Amino acid sequence: MALTVSLRHGAPLAPERAALHWSTAHHGEPQRSLARALTATGSGPVPYLLAVLAGLLAGRGAVGRLRAVICAVTVLAVGQAIRYGLMELLARPRPPAEDWAAHASGYAFPSGHATTSALAAGILAWGIARRARPAVARTWCAVLALWAAGVGLTRVYLGVHWPGDVLAGWLLAATLLALALLLEPFARPAGPARPRSAKAPHSAHSHE
Repeated sequence: MALTVSLRHGAPLAPERAALHWSTAHHGEPQRSLARALTATGSGPVPYLLAVLAGLLAGRGAVGRLRAVICAVTVLAVGQAIRYGLMELLARPRPPAEDWAAHASGYAFPSGHATTSALAAGILAWGIARRARPAVARTWCAVLALWAAGVGLTRVYLGVHWPGDVLAGWLLAATLLALALLLEPFARPAGPARPRSAKAPHSAHSHE
């Protein structure tokens, strides 16, 4: 997707233009206010609070929780740094400002809100999966996925991103989350092996 954006010098594809036209035609209330409220959770302190919560859930003991929190926050921060580097490198213009229904700054590709919310959702899902029962973890994973998807879609609805920007943010987050699993041995080191209980020796009958 980055290559496509680069070769087209940031020009949107026909489906992206169609999505922008649809969104500008549906900027009514209360949808616009709800979209603004949801999109606000995809940046700022909320994603970092979710990362901290993930570490607290995943860690074992005080030191283990600290290690897990550091790893979770580091993954989120590194992901944001990579996203910012791609944004500056490709310098894709945003949709026309007259179509915006929310404030935005910087270049468009990939979407910062989409990347950050998907990263935070994946990190928290990891933390919950290490603490909760499988059925509970699956429910929360679905809720977090819907939240991240909703944040990304609001960026298109509010007219501040092309759909390709949001899709690229999701794909980038998914790639980084997969790579972040390599940190799990540091975030959650294996505990000491439990000593096996000694078994009473079987009595042997001597034959004379």
